[in-house]
Amino acid sequence: MKRLRIKIVGQSGMGLLSVGEMFIDAFNELGLFVYSDREYPSLIKGGHSCFTINISDERIFSLSEFADVMIAIDSVSLSAYFDFLVEGGILVHGMEKPLSIKRILEKAVDKNVKVIHLNAREVSKESGGSVLMQNTVLVGMAWKVLGLDIAGIEMSLRKRFAEKANVIETNLKCLNAGYDRVDSANLGSNFVKKLSDKKIEKKFLIDGNKAIALGAINCGVRAYFSYPMSPSSTVLTYLADISEKTGMIIKQAEDEITAAQMALGAMYMGTRALVATSGGGYDLMTETISLAGIMESPIVVVIGQRPGPATGLPTWTMQGDLNLAVFSSHGEFPRVVLAVSDSIDAFYLIQHAFNFAEKFQVPVIVLSEKTICEGKINVGTYDENAVEIERGLVAADELVNVKREDRYALTESGVSKRWLCGESEVYHITNGDEHFVDGAVTEEADEVEKIYSKRMRKIETIKKSLPKPEIFGTQKEAEISFVGWGSSKNVMRDVIENCLEKGMKVNYLHYSFVWPIDEESLKDFFKNNKNVHLIEENYLGQFGNLAENCGIKFDGRLLKFNGRSFFVEDVMNYIDKNLQK
Repeated sequence: MKRLRIKIVGQSGMGLLSVGEMFIDAFNELGLFVYSDREYPSLIKGGHSCFTINISDERIFSLSEFADVMIAIDSVSLSAYFDFLVEGGILVHGMEKPLSIKRILEKAVDKNVKVIHLNAREVSKESGGSVLMQNTVLVGMAWKVLGLDIAGIEMSLRKRFAEKANVIETNLKCLNAGYDRVDSANLGSNFVKKLSDKKIEKKFLIDGNKAIALGAINCGVRAYFSYPMSPSSTVLTYLADISEKTGMIIKQAEDEITAAQMALGAMYMGTRALVATSGGGYDLMTETISLAGIMESPIVVVIGQRPGPATGLPTWTMQGDLNLAVFSSHGEFPRVVLAVSDSIDAFYLIQHAFNFAEKFQVPVIVLSEKTICEGKINVGTYDENAVEIERGLVAADELVNVKREDRYALTESGVSKRWLCGESEVYHITNGDEHFVDGAVTEEADEVEKIYSKRMRKIETIKKSLPKPEIFGTQKEAEISFVGWGSSKNVMRDVIENCLEKGMKVNYLHYSFVWPIDEESLKDFFKNNKNVHLIEENYLGQFGNLAENCGIKFDGRLLKFNGRSFFVEDVMNYIDKNLQK
């Protein structure tokens, strides 16, 4: 699979995001597949950050660690990332004093890197722009290097600054100045031009947070409660921005405890409500989750994972909160844990989350990750009818027959009848103490044992209803196999294609419905494949530990826990190492 790899590097607060967004929008308009993500420190200004873009004429699901083209906004970030520029790559920069990067330029000669340089600050001033517009000069330079027509990036610039009409024309002058002053004889690649001639069906760019928000709207969510916490904050801002169109109630609560309580109350009264936070915020919500467990009331919470403990690495990514989702809150009660992998399945899985929460009257935790929350890919049209809404409520014509003791009746499935307040003259009691079938408090040993067992029977009922995990790659007898969840699917899909081109059989078993774990599918996968490894972004191998409780044993564990997602090279190197043993 051929891809072009671009890294745009610069300090926080230097306009890196705007530059990156212009590029991916323009590539999308050219009909190319795009995958992008950004690394940045938890600083408003300073440090060093990177906006990574991979493009191809085939669908790509993850990023390479390396770059064919590097666009440097400042020397600090260039020094931090230069080693990721490949031999024979292209460096585009606009430093006023190239002597400030003397060592980098010496390395560039050693690596046969083609250097494209203009004094971007000077060019922007000559074009009537401000110092900040030197970034626009760099965009024009890089677009010329890629061998593309200026019209494509001009359109992207106009869209980017649509709400700042007074700066569009000046930015266009800076863009054209950068484009025109790069000697065409210096062009290092027309790979993108070749790709753009092979256009794909028009798609739109979207990140995981927005996909979750759209999925929630589609399945009838009418209220969103949240306290901002990265990387989930843009769910709040996006839903707030469009609330006049959707009619959704959006509330920024004073803290995470309040947000969770409001969501539980809304769901109890029959309004589908969503909460999104990160691991630190979810810590505060766990008492509410426990309350939902004994009330047998639905609640759905999204955790956008980032490294912990405590504040950890607040702007980086990880899969470290699986144990939190599965085991948090006091006492024992059934729950479902789902994990999204990208902006495609995020739209659908959030809808399944609400169906499971309401059908089985349990908390559902949806795990996302910073790289999914903020990383953008281009997708086609979502199927709005793919997931049918299932409320799990007593039908209107049956309400006349309900009795108080129906609410927590001791059923074989563990699921009792649920109706909303005011739908029937028959009432029941709901509280956070142990209770019997009509909700009245009890501490009698035999009644406690019966109602407790009744709730826990839902686990087996839920297991029978969960969709099966999906196998990617060859179904059986792969040379090496992997099992994982969340964003691991993305890198594995690219790795499988890369290995296929090399004549290697690789497969991957992916869990979207992580808990309760589907044990039979796992055992079957191990039975059909003899060299099975875990892939997971945490230190302990949390999913692997849960899986091995089923009686299987992984042949190896590929674990990453430095705040970065898996790159294609991480997995390819691991495969090479393990197949050489």
